[in-house]
Amino acid sequence: MARVLSCIQPTGEVHLGNYLGALRNWVGGQHENDVFHGIVDLHALTVTETPNVLGENTLSLAAMLFAVGLDPDVATVFVQSHLPQHSQLAWIMECTVSYGELSRMTQFKDKAARREADFVSAGLFTYPALQAADILLYDAHEVPVGDDQRQHIEITRDIAIRFNHRFGDTFVLPKAVTPKAGARVMDLQNPDNKMSKSTSGDSGIVYLLDEPAAIERKFKRAVTDSGSDVVYDRANKPGVANLLEILAAATNTTPEAAAAQFSQYGALKAATGAAVVEMLAPIRSRYHELMNDRGELARLVRRGDDRAEQVAAATLARAHAAIGMLPR
Repeated sequence: MARVLSCIQPTGEVHLGNYLGALRNWVGGQHENDVFHGIVDLHALTVTETPNVLGENTLSLAAMLFAVGLDPDVATVFVQSHLPQHSQLAWIMECTVSYGELSRMTQFKDKAARREADFVSAGLFTYPALQAADILLYDAHEVPVGDDQRQHIEITRDIAIRFNHRFGDTFVLPKAVTPKAGARVMDLQNPDNKMSKSTSGDSGIVYLLDEPAAIERKFKRAVTDSGSDVVYDRANKPGVANLLEILAAATNTTPEAAAAQFSQYGALKAATGAAVVEMLAPIRSRYHELMNDRGELARLVRRGDDRAEQVAAATLARAHAAIGMLPR
């Protein structure tokens, strides 16, 4: 059984694209591998400037991960900042990676360019060192990532190889893997773009905590295409195709089979909205149940933290021993 690590930042509300594109696969994969899911709140500090927000966002995201179906008896769900080993190993990683390697990271260049007139945190530059620590602490064999994150896994491997060469075999070399294909959810108002809070207004995004009436309203107002035929054609009918893909994902069918059920856009919009409401109802219910029982939620988080820390502490101790640092 492979050890698989996937992490998520607590920097915004979870939306339908997150769920159908990734989180639902996390739930399905928890019985196939030894899975660790980190809520990486330290990484969120690179974009967090308001007090008393990050902690509540972290707790809310933990509740959502359990609500969508991650089983605390099976999956290890932990909070990054609760484990000091992340920061401790991150410093060792910073001392093992070069300035030149960090300078070549395309994500830093892109994000720094977008914030050129604003404050650019040094943490944005050293981010890959902390991310390497996140991965290497858990002896992860596989890290599911999109193409935009592959460079981070490559630099993690480079750091691990350099450390192992200097101090002896210590770290497992992780492999970037392409995650199982989830539903590709596009913005309801701009179906040529992925559903994303960073690129669109709320009218095109369906949040998992939206009230049913709000969800149905957003689908009712979804952009479709010219003509009136309901056919699955991603290239020529992106708006209709998006609705059919969402409906198919929510009802466990195919977009082509879903298309055969409709002859009008209005009926398709209504059916898709209703299917999404039904799919999200148990998630919303469980989420609110957990958020109303903070003691139980804290217990579940501590359970994951404790399990993760056992692994992380052993790895950090192994690294310290390999370097030859003075034991306490």
